[in-house]
Amino acid sequence: MNKFGYLIRTNREKGEMLLRHLSAQLDIDTAMLSKIERGEKIAKKEHVKQLAKIFKLDYKELIALWLADKVFLLVENEEQAIQALNIAEKEITNSIKKTK
Repeated sequence: MNKFGYLIRTNREKGEMLLRHLSAQLDIDTAMLSKIERGEKIAKKEHVKQLAKIFKLDYKELIALWLADKVFLLVENEEQAIQALNIAEKEITNSIKKTK
């Protein structure tokens, strides 16, 4: 899974922006951005907000993709991944209900 990186690469290429130009805007090296686009590294949360602004993307949707990729990388090779995700979903739902 690499929905976040794919979306960033697609938008960068659509805007005819070079990797080095976007990496300069994010203040990261070109190799790191390339790895983020390929799904080999996860962007920092602060970069998600910057990327949303640069490409005029919905921040909430972009952060959801970023989180999904992080979670996937954490559990992808775990036998009990689905069970763990179901438990986490219930906890998150309960936490959200408490804050409302």
